[in-house]
Amino acid sequence: MTLERLAQYGVERMDDEAVRTFLTTQSVGILGLPAADAPVLLPLSFGFDGESTLYFTFVLGGDSEKQARAEQAEAATFLVYQADTAFTWQSARLTGRIEPVPADDLDAARDALSNAWRPTLFEQSTEGADVELYRFEVANWAAIKQAGLPPGFDG
Repeated sequence: MTLERLAQYGVERMDDEAVRTFLTTQSVGILGLPAADAPVLLPLSFGFDGESTLYFTFVLGGDSEKQARAEQAEAATFLVYQADTAFTWQSARLTGRIEPVPADDLDAARDALSNAWRPTLFEQSTEGADVELYRFEVANWAAIKQAGLPPGFDG
């Protein structure tokens, strides 16, 4: 179904400012990385710098598929969504490149990650673990939302 058709039900495209606001208020999404047979989808907490960069914390281990795939990927996709009700939801699909955070950007990464949600168990189990910060430079985004009942809906 096209966005033009969905518009009659109250679905609309989000402009850049609305996408930035949405990303600033969220902290969890799904990273899609290419693989030979099917994309690898990884749920991740993230921080957003308010402009065009997401930051992630990768826990490194002997066979970190996440790290290996991220370093091989020329492009990646990140999906962020929120669904409060059947008629109140937002979704943003971002495409870009993922790479380790350079040393001169570590402070910005830590600031952006200050609002990232992490399960308590994850926090406790990774104490003392080897971690690396990664950034996702957004090349483009597309986002839509529905913010209420469609016309003619009685409830």
